[in-house]
Amino acid sequence: MSARSGLRSLAMLTATAVSALTIGATAAHADPGAGSDTEEKILLKGSTTASYFWDDGSGRAGDTGMPASGKPMQKGLAASPSWPLLTEGYVLYDGKKMPFFVGDRGPGEPSNRGIMLDLDAKTFAELTGGRFNPGTLGVDGNGGKGHIDVEYVITKWGDGPGKKNHPVPFSTRAWAERDRNPATPPAEEPSEEAAQGGGRLVEAPASASVRAGAAGSDAAGSDVAGAEEAGAQESGVVGGALMAGALAVAGGGVVLGGERLRTLLKR
Repeated sequence: MSARSGLRSLAMLTATAVSALTIGATAAHADPGAGSDTEEKILLKGSTTASYFWDDGSGRAGDTGMPASGKPMQKGLAASPSWPLLTEGYVLYDGKKMPFFVGDRGPGEPSNRGIMLDLDAKTFAELTGGRFNPGTLGVDGNGGKGHIDVEYVITKWGDGPGKKNHPVPFSTRAWAERDRNPATPPAEEPSEEAAQGGGRLVEAPASASVRAGAAGSDAAGSDVAGAEEAGAQESGVVGGALMAGALAVAGGGVVLGGERLRTLLKR
């Protein structure tokens, strides 16, 4: 093989490396992340003490009548002292997540003591490991828990009157006033993948193999000038340049399987 043809081969290898890098970069940015358009928008989050109730209009166990929203009593229907009716969200407790919508008003006087959310008895039972008792409309088997500290997240505000911010006691009558200045949504936290640099094409540092490729190219050029005197050395130099070019593809190429390539290069 002549020095000139060897240099042409090296140029082809370099072009292949550039193409591989381009393809790798395109692949790395092709998928913006599945489900990114379906994630819930967090409008408000905080914490409070929650109690429970079950008002089905039967008049039993302190039942005060059907829920204020006109929706029938059901699992997931909660009462708030100030949020607009039909506001939606979820609560977090002991590693469990349960959805709710605001279908009633309350708690009343307990909200003056910081109890700002009344969950339905079935949701409360599931969160605390108990069971709903349809006879007493209470919760059994949860160790007597009647109040729990929960985290709440609001994902949709209702359209009617009510305070679109952290809850305030029922006695403030915020539930009767239309709030035209809802709370500013909290800043979004970076996803775990973004925090770890996932999905980015990492530029490979200039390795010894790349530097060797450059040196081999210069050596091949010098060998062309002295081809008549060093024919035997010519093939060795060109072969070394070709090998260096191939290593350059591996060392600076698509950063997929990088650890395995580096292991092979050390052998």
